Amino acid sequence: MTLSKHLVVLGAGAAGLMAAIEAGKRGRSVLVLERSEKIGKKIRISGGGRCNFTNLNVSANDFISQNPHFCKSALAGYTPRDFIALAEKHGIAYHEKKLGQLFCDKSSEDIIRLLETECRAADVEIKVDCAVQSVSKKGDVFEIKTDQGAFEASSLAVATGGLSIPKMGATALGYDIAKQFGLAVVTCRPALVPLTWNGGDLGVYRELTGVSLDAVVSHAGQEFREAVLFTHRGLSGPAILQISSYWKKGNPIYIDILPGVEIMDELVEGRDLGKDLVSILSKYLPRRFAQKWCAHNVPAKAMSHCTGRDLKKVSDHLHRWDVTPEGTEGYEKAEVTAGGVDTRELSSKTMESVKVPGLYFVGEAVDVTGHLGGYNFQWAWASGFAAGTAV
Repeated sequence: MTLSKHLVVLGAGAAGLMAAIEAGKRGRSVLVLERSEKIGKKIRISGGGRCNFTNLNVSANDFISQNPHFCKSALAGYTPRDFIALAEKHGIAYHEKKLGQLFCDKSSEDIIRLLETECRAADVEIKVDCAVQSVSKKGDVFEIKTDQGAFEASSLAVATGGLSIPKMGATALGYDIAKQFGLAVVTCRPALVPLTWNGGDLGVYRELTGVSLDAVVSHAGQEFREAVLFTHRGLSGPAILQISSYWKKGNPIYIDILPGVEIMDELVEGRDLGKDLVSILSKYLPRRFAQKWCAHNVPAKAMSHCTGRDLKKVSDHLHRWDVTPEGTEGYEKAEVTAGGVDTRELSSKTMESVKVPGLYFVGEAVDVTGHLGGYNFQWAWASGFAAGTAV
């Protein structure tokens, strides 16, 4: 037998479950199909297991898309305050960590339980361990064939996420469905991902694994001030993850390793007092890093022999250290996928395809990628809400 529903949702992540809940609240019969053995697998590991579920300071400027205005309608329709109210309704304790980022006090399981409870209240049916084999449309009805049987629905919401973290089951299913129905897909790439050293820098800096700096990282008109972490393969930390979403292979990034510090006067004074450069910089930077950086970025000349021009070059380089990465650590380490279903194919108010009535795309599957810090979760809630209130 074929089970018929008003709405079938592919994917039991943040966006898919939100769409299902809102549709269910409106009396729609809803079935969620999840390929993994549990719902919310990405929610479970997010934020170090505490789920950075939203950000207090969300605006369209916090998202990357070929159409930067597309996300505005959905974000206005479901705000961080709306999800905070839902969290409080379920008694979830939370805190602001930094920069408006909200985390659960206890565990990301609190958010998963919230979604499970809301699904039950809205009579949403969920099938896990259910792999989709094919999707088709006959007339006004979608037919979804799976290894657990066939299902029919008048509406289909695709919430299958992106390509990031394949070990958790990420696939290209959402993009394949979009292409099958004639929708354009913006080329995907790993985002919020560590960058790797080029061959020359790898030999120099891999010894600094574990060293962390407060820095400003800039590229392509964007800059972020947060921690930079040295790894055995390259650079990571929040500032690097942020800039990675904008970086293109072959281009340098620029790192201000002394943000807000006017170092020039100290360099001149240090030279006149007979101090060495490493000692001066170690006031602000880990000594291991200062030693390595000076050895490979400063001409082999004693401080006492440096002219004012020499010291100015050192100062400038400290505030604009250029690093050209070899690449990224790929989808295995990427927190999200940039690119996805072209926003020109969708209604910004409902997330419905403009070509295929009843077909919706939500969350990470869409060409809307948030900055680090709860923005991608807020996009998931907002886009899911928009679809769920429209089907």
